[in-house]
Amino acid sequence: MDDFGSPFLTGSALEALSEWSHLLKSFQGRMAEHFSRSEVRQTAYDYLQALLSPVERKNGWQMAEQVGHQTPYRFQHLLGRARWQADALAHAVRQYLIEAIGAKNGILAVDETGFIKQGDQSVGVQVQHCSLTGRLENCQVGVFLAYVSPHGHSFIDRRLYLPQSWAKDLDKRGKAGVPETIQFATKPQLAKQMLQSAFEDGIRPEWVVADEVYGNDGKFWWWLEQQYHQPYLVTVASSHRVIIGHPEHRAKQLAQSLESRAWHRLSCGHGSKGERLYDWARIEVNCSHEQGMNRWMLFRRNLEKPDDPLSTTYYQRNLPGRNFVQESFAQVYAAAETSLEEMVFVAGQRWRIEECFSIAKDRLGLSQYEVRSWCGWHRHVTLVMAAQAFLTVLRHQVEPLPVAQKNSKLSEQNHSSMAAFKVGRGLLCH
Repeated sequence: MDDFGSPFLTGSALEALSEWSHLLKSFQGRMAEHFSRSEVRQTAYDYLQALLSPVERKNGWQMAEQVGHQTPYRFQHLLGRARWQADALAHAVRQYLIEAIGAKNGILAVDETGFIKQGDQSVGVQVQHCSLTGRLENCQVGVFLAYVSPHGHSFIDRRLYLPQSWAKDLDKRGKAGVPETIQFATKPQLAKQMLQSAFEDGIRPEWVVADEVYGNDGKFWWWLEQQYHQPYLVTVASSHRVIIGHPEHRAKQLAQSLESRAWHRLSCGHGSKGERLYDWARIEVNCSHEQGMNRWMLFRRNLEKPDDPLSTTYYQRNLPGRNFVQESFAQVYAAAETSLEEMVFVAGQRWRIEECFSIAKDRLGLSQYEVRSWCGWHRHVTLVMAAQAFLTVLRHQVEPLPVAQKNSKLSEQNHSSMAAFKVGRGLLCH
């Protein structure tokens, strides 16, 4: 962690670095068993340190120079030919994170992100929808699972989406090293794989949250209901159909039919500009009611035009170069006594996985990899996941405050060099 030392740090920051360095060595010790050869183990430690370092561009050469390597060849060997299992390390990272920040009211959040690429050689790349831009791009897509608790949030699993064009092309699969056992799976199916792995590992979240990609797949949320009676909140399309009594209704029509008294002004959490206040409403829909569970449609309305039915939205997403409101709604499955206030809180927590993407891409080099193979992608992403888990646990140990309080604390200390240092390293969230 010596790379973190710089002339502008105060004495208190330098003292803290000594403790953080000790914690990093302890974390590396937990990783050690997954690298049988000492030189590979040391290279993995170096890679992790380079990801955590302030180097602006996390490419092979700059990362190598950051930790004193003459060339990036050792890192290339680590991601390509070295013998170690990324899935085993990912499982260890998940256990480490849950042990440190696990809570009874934990949430599992599912989302995907795009990695824009040039050419057609990177595994899984093709022209497809990219969540980064909201349009078709030549990109790879990864589906991620994050754990969210009052103590922090971080990724605990990942899957690379392999389009059918790749899944069926034996030549492409062979060149990219795609294992024979990997078959085509939709994004919701990949999400199910990760959730099932987490459930089997003893993680039972209070909620599962996901966006429209997953909410529009009835098999996904039906599986959560039937197999686990798992409470969830998933975004669905405005055309989503539900049954109330006997008639079938579309989500958008239901929202537009609500009377003014059905709406309640509530905050879904503290944002950079203060409380995120919206008008919210819900309607109970048909459900089997097994084990005391109910199903609802949940609606959110912006405050700018509270009387305009077209302003009824669920989530708002701003994309680079574009500023628009995406009209959508949510389906909720939870215990019958669940309050609207709790649903609103959970709705706000879904954005924690977006924060995970922001930290991983902006500070830890998630999208700056230079690998094309199946093995290389999973190894790089897993090491980034490990780096983020370490930062999340470190942040909890250094500032053991609920997430909402962290934002408030940062605003009070925004002129402190120590606070600025922590922000720069991802140890405090904006």
